[in-house]
Amino acid sequence: MTPRRNPLPPDTLDATDRALLNRMQDGLPLCPHPFAALADDLGLTEDAVIGRLQTLREIGAITRFGPFFDAEAMGGAFCLCAIEVPAARFETVMTLVNAHPEVAHNYERTHRLNMWFVLACERPEQIEQTAARITQETGLPVLLFPKEHEFFIGFRVTA
Repeated sequence: MTPRRNPLPPDTLDATDRALLNRMQDGLPLCPHPFAALADDLGLTEDAVIGRLQTLREIGAITRFGPFFDAEAMGGAFCLCAIEVPAARFETVMTLVNAHPEVAHNYERTHRLNMWFVLACERPEQIEQTAARITQETGLPVLLFPKEHEFFIGFRVTA
């Protein structure tokens, strides 16, 4: 889980960083040199694109870079989960939760339900099984929030 941090100063990203982030929302081309193709779209070199992505990751402008797999399309399941964790136990519970390979994301929130995570399982029945194991290990009930509708929301920054 990424610790809470302050937002980046407004001038941290330049117009090229913003254009790169916006272009990345459309996905990478499936070709032998996807970063070179992306660079061509932006008028950059392949090395410049890779370097900017590394910097964006290092400063926390992007928190992860990788594919998004649709578990449901492959016969699996996703489920948003939450736990009310006493502040004194947060780090211990986080370690227990994150030890499960089914945990795809884990976020701390300033709310009574202060730990939110996503379970991504190979089979739908594994959602409840994994949540039950986490409940047993932590002594805290895991609340399940299964998806009712799917929404695709694009993210764009002012370039």
